[in-house]
Amino acid sequence: MSDQVELTNPVDTSVGGMKGHILRRVIHVSMAGIPLLYFGLGEDVAANVSMELNQIVAAVVLFALVAESIRLRYGITIFGQRDYEANQVSALAWGAFSIGMVLLLVPHEAYAYPLIISLAFGDPLMGELRRKGIGTRQVMLASTGVILAIWLVCSLQFGTPVWIALLLAPVCMIAEWPRLRYIDDNATMLLIPLALVLLLEPFAQVML
Repeated sequence: MSDQVELTNPVDTSVGGMKGHILRRVIHVSMAGIPLLYFGLGEDVAANVSMELNQIVAAVVLFALVAESIRLRYGITIFGQRDYEANQVSALAWGAFSIGMVLLLVPHEAYAYPLIISLAFGDPLMGELRRKGIGTRQVMLASTGVILAIWLVCSLQFGTPVWIALLLAPVCMIAEWPRLRYIDDNATMLLIPLALVLLLEPFAQVML
């Protein structure tokens, strides 16, 4: 999250105004479909192009970074981006990189689903609650509740350890909170919980 976002209404800084802001939110929520595509179609796509699935993920991340470097070189912003992203790495690029790291480092349904879906829904939820003038305490409680529900559903569906779900839900919420000028919360909301998952996963395996 950028300082500029905190100081102004995000709609005012969006290329395209309210329509651009809505598109940004729609794209953010649609990230929840990435694990569906990865686990549902990934292996078939990889086989069709004679590549390993992790190679495809790495190639997509590399493409996103190259495209972002070109965009930054010319100071381009597109419909739905924030105007300040003309001069810094965009939320979309941070999201692509961070999701790629999740799929490369923990390519398991039990963790990839809740991590990515927490980002897809948690970040825009907190942003919209703040935009409506909801107090910090209420934003934290509401977003933690939604993210916890996501982790618990994934626990039932994919076997995510419940104790990890209970720990990671508030961590995902807290990871959105840092106000870093050049690192978007699309990165912190995934990379901080991802690091914790990597630390805790061996203990989860022992407890199974």
